[in-house]
Amino acid sequence: MTTFVFALIAFVLSLDKLQYEALLRTPQRQIGVLSCALIMALLWQIKAGILPDLNIHILAVTAVTLILGWRLSLFSTLLATIFCYFLASFEVSFFSFWLLNGILPVYLSYALFLLCYHYLPRHFFIYIFVCSFISAGLVAAIKIIFSGAYYWSIDQYDWYVLTSNYMFYAVIMWFPEAMLNGMAITLLITYRPHWVRTFYDKEYLDR
Repeated sequence: MTTFVFALIAFVLSLDKLQYEALLRTPQRQIGVLSCALIMALLWQIKAGILPDLNIHILAVTAVTLILGWRLSLFSTLLATIFCYFLASFEVSFFSFWLLNGILPVYLSYALFLLCYHYLPRHFFIYIFVCSFISAGLVAAIKIIFSGAYYWSIDQYDWYVLTSNYMFYAVIMWFPEAMLNGMAITLLITYRPHWVRTFYDKEYLDR
């Protein structure tokens, strides 16, 4: 029930009438949101783990957040969670899965982007290596730590099992997550910069 309330509040805060009206009017944007959702759903199915629910997988949420912006990326993660629900059975609740794999990473990714945007030079390489590469790695590590804390809070696993069988993966997973997101954003802003909502040509290229 608690995860449902948190997920609902987080999603309601993202609702914006103008953006959703634009989404309904723009087929290209609809394709972008759906494509991101499908890619995330497929990546979330490629997972490894030792114990039930303690799964490790690529999130790709940071790249999606930079591409769509935080509001539509939350909607895209909701679609991805729905796809995952039909592709595989959940041992945790639907809203717990969405909160840990979608909502939390989106908010973290966008918060890190805002910090970079306001406090670092707006440069092409800053966007790639900090906003995308480093941020994605941090988000992956923080998500694993928060997930471990969640499973401990509901008494599903004790702290020793979590630290020895799950949370130490935060040290390992940051690099593949950073690489995938960094490469995706690099390709997009090189060949299709207009697809990336948070990349502003005049600010990042005229330097």
